[in-house]
Amino acid sequence: MAQDFDTLKSTCSDQWQAYIQHPFVAGISEATLPTPAFQHYLQQDYLFLIHFARAWGLAVYKSRDMHELRHSLENLKTIVDTEMGLHVTYCREWGIDEAALHELEEAPETLAYTRFVLDCGHRGELLDLHVALAPCLIGYAEVAEWIGARTRTVTVDNPYQAWIDMYRDEEYQQAARQERAWLDERLAEVSPARFAQLATIFRDATRLEAAFWQMGLDAAG
Repeated sequence: MAQDFDTLKSTCSDQWQAYIQHPFVAGISEATLPTPAFQHYLQQDYLFLIHFARAWGLAVYKSRDMHELRHSLENLKTIVDTEMGLHVTYCREWGIDEAALHELEEAPETLAYTRFVLDCGHRGELLDLHVALAPCLIGYAEVAEWIGARTRTVTVDNPYQAWIDMYRDEEYQQAARQERAWLDERLAEVSPARFAQLATIFRDATRLEAAFWQMGLDAAG
């Protein structure tokens, strides 16, 4: 049986669907998500991006050849040089200034997810780290696709439209496709026992991503 990213998703299909179609995401789609929920998410996502950059820095260290090194470095530079600035600007549009971001305290859900990803990278190989990151990088692309396919998605005067467009953008979707292809190539080479180990990492990372959405809802009361 061929092993690829779709096979990985099939090992935790219930958790994956709960993540992709989480009520937080549905609220974005339907323009019903409470503003405080989204603001809290944005603030914690700023902290997540910092650790996301650290994870790609770790991927640079874990790289075994120049192709992998360039791939990891490109992702690191994109976050540090581009995404962080865009996120700060977007937060400002939601009434969150940069000074406030620097004073943030990490929520337990942020701590749990980011440290899990970094721990997978430290303990395992480069593939372990990519699998732990996949629910974020590839998952957000699938979230955007799900939102775009819904008949209940509000497309006029939706305050979250810019967020939706960010992940539906062809550049982001292409990055997700490239990551999926990278994973497909390497997952096809591992033994069934090794695949089972990676499936556990992927399942746990998916659960932690869903908890990140739920954190936003809980913050809104």
